[in-house]
Amino acid sequence: MEKRLIHLSVNGDEYDVVVRPNQTLLEVLREDLELTGAKEGCGEGACGTCTVLLEGKPVRSCLTLAVEAQGKQIETVEGLASDGELHPVQKAFIEHGAIQCGFCTPAMILTTKAFLEENPNPSEGEARRAISGVVCRCTGYAKIVAAMMATAGEL
Repeated sequence: MEKRLIHLSVNGDEYDVVVRPNQTLLEVLREDLELTGAKEGCGEGACGTCTVLLEGKPVRSCLTLAVEAQGKQIETVEGLASDGELHPVQKAFIEHGAIQCGFCTPAMILTTKAFLEENPNPSEGEARRAISGVVCRCTGYAKIVAAMMATAGEL
């Protein structure tokens, strides 16, 4: 397969990367850009641990080709903190103990951020539905939902 040069905008930084046509955004983020927040869980888009924001919307980076992300704004968990200050969602996750093994945490945080920007005052049921696409095997989701509800209205 012939490789090609693409330009990506990730967390406000610009990158020129040589990729294969079938290379996923997850592979490029982790292997080429060394942004390892997005995790590969299932490789089939079912677990959601590879979630990043593309144009502000959660996407499965294991199912998104890197070439499809060219010219779009990509946000990973590494880009949330600003001037050494954690994002309000990150703070809430820490304060509410919504982190255990941490494998799903970046995807949960990004999904929460995108959801609360669209729906700043959700019901608990809406919050639960918003994160239903990200599998967590540790927390039982209660602390994650508590963190989400505590952050509601802050963004």
